[in-house]
Amino acid sequence: MKTIDLRSDTITRPSQAMRQAMMIAEVGDDVFGDDPTVNELERYVAELFEREASLFMPSGTMANQVCLKVHSSPGWELLCDRDCHVVNYEAAGPAVHSSLLVNLLSTDRGMVTAEMIQQNIRPINLHCPLTKMVTLENSHNRHGGTILPQDEILRVREVCDEHGLILHLDGARIWNVHVATGLSLPELTKPFDSISVCLSKGLGAPVGSMILGSAEFIDRCRRERKLFGGGMRQAGIIAAAGLYALKNNLERLTEDHANARNLAEGLNQFQMLSVDLSRVETNIVLADISGPETVESVLGKMKDVGVLAVPFGPKRIRMVTHLDVTRSDCNEALDQIREVFN
Repeated sequence: MKTIDLRSDTITRPSQAMRQAMMIAEVGDDVFGDDPTVNELERYVAELFEREASLFMPSGTMANQVCLKVHSSPGWELLCDRDCHVVNYEAAGPAVHSSLLVNLLSTDRGMVTAEMIQQNIRPINLHCPLTKMVTLENSHNRHGGTILPQDEILRVREVCDEHGLILHLDGARIWNVHVATGLSLPELTKPFDSISVCLSKGLGAPVGSMILGSAEFIDRCRRERKLFGGGMRQAGIIAAAGLYALKNNLERLTEDHANARNLAEGLNQFQMLSVDLSRVETNIVLADISGPETVESVLGKMKDVGVLAVPFGPKRIRMVTHLDVTRSDCNEALDQIREVFN
């Protein structure tokens, strides 16, 4: 029985062409700055986003947490959406690494608005923490791959400038936003002081993320990366995969988006499942379960017929399309799920 794995876009495996690029990559010691492939990747990504510099990181979690650490001082307050990755999936990193107080805001579709920020900035008072940072996530995982409105992001930037706040972007899936909206990567990310982007989700690299910012900021991040244990030696082998992914797998993300829409529309035909199609803007599908069935029961039955998904709440499952899943696979998954529920 074929398994159709829709758990995440992180489960992709390197293609033969990507493996070949990794095999022939020129390498050196990156801690000494001597790995030519890592250096090429960092130059390429910085130019892609029109930033002064970028830094290759082992993971998205480390990328986000190093950014927060470099930007902040202990006791500062961070404003963010209550469902954001930085808080929910990074092992309490803001508290553990940076001693940050996190103010979790309830949002619509993941957008922390300029008005919310205005309302949540603490008074300058020795009794209060200093509200100094905001982080946004675009696209937003727990809201179903939703895209944050660019005009509101610009208003957030204005408020941050007015109050001296630092604005960080968790742009793990900013590539999906780019192909879905047609906005350039520099335009999407210009409002932010720092950016993290992932190479190992939709782009299909086996490992790695990038940090972008000013040259001075990246120098400081390089030191923190070492402190976090993220200094790597002959890292060109994996940097080569990132370069290949960026040059070959970016524009094809439109296929993932079309497959997600097809999957969502098909799931909506089942009485037991419902999908808010207005939220299917990229490659993530959230399906709510009606009736007495538990999410564990539904996922177990799906697994029995070869379709894998993940729980995303007591009555919600998540499916994610990616380069290892074709339109035919999505249609087959729908057929198998139909058997389960009929």
